[in-house]
Amino acid sequence: MRLVFCGTPQFAVPVLEALAHGGHDVSLVVTQPDRARGRGMEVSHSPVKDAALKLGVPVTQPERIKNNDEFRAQLAALQPEAIIVVGYGRIIPRWMIDLPRYGNLNVHASLLPKYRGAAPIQWAIAMGEHVTGVTTMRIDEGLDTGDILLQAELPIEPADTSITLAPRLAAIGARLMIDTLQGLQDATLLARPQDHAHHTLAPILKKEDGLVDFNLTASEIVNRFRGFQPWPGAFSTFRGKSITFHSLASLPSGVAVPAPGEIAVQYDSLIAGSGQGTVLEILELQLEGKRRMPARDFIHGYQPKSGERFGQAKS
Repeated sequence: MRLVFCGTPQFAVPVLEALAHGGHDVSLVVTQPDRARGRGMEVSHSPVKDAALKLGVPVTQPERIKNNDEFRAQLAALQPEAIIVVGYGRIIPRWMIDLPRYGNLNVHASLLPKYRGAAPIQWAIAMGEHVTGVTTMRIDEGLDTGDILLQAELPIEPADTSITLAPRLAAIGARLMIDTLQGLQDATLLARPQDHAHHTLAPILKKEDGLVDFNLTASEIVNRFRGFQPWPGAFSTFRGKSITFHSLASLPSGVAVPAPGEIAVQYDSLIAGSGQGTVLEILELQLEGKRRMPARDFIHGYQPKSGERFGQAKS
């Protein structure tokens, strides 16, 4: 099939590679403009651009696409049979939706209608899901509201973070898109509408999402910590300074329970109270301006006292 591919992050790369190596004609890759990143503010390519250059596929990087006559003419001249969109980062305009025969096809990292939005992998883990998956769908003008084409499930392992889960979902997405295109070509694949009454949202993450609310249960805090890796992570304050948590665990019941946010030091272990009488163990942490360290070193170095608090628990 003659295709145009729109994508930006690493999650989209396996899909692009599968299409290029699977006999499809990827005529053009559309990705976000190069951006200055990092402390040195060096200009860098998106992962999708890097992959496209290695594959020898032409790349375009428009600043905008909705009212861009030059970009519209470029796509129209290619006459793609489908436009594949994976984490591109732009709202697809109506003219682009209507252009190809098979529409604009998206790989979304959730079992739609659950977790529509920019961060489905992160929020599925943060909300304590045990199963997630990938959906291919036909894009419409809504937010991940288009008709479902194919879906595949994937268990979320207890130790998974968004970092470990994303590559497995991307691999499934690559296979699913190949199967989706085959089914459309063979006219054996029937789209089905989403059950909009059961949708949930996965909004773009904000820095404040990483602020630990100790009124949540320990399991809920750990799930959010796992989901929000590598950013915004999990953080609070201690003695007026920012503190970042790098490893957390939920302790079994039976442990003496401090109040939410209150610290208890037990030999070389550091625990904090959390919601509904649960207890959170802090295994590794980093005080503002200091090195990352295990709880034992933190206890010996800073001598936190039982009864001190992390941050202020929300009322």
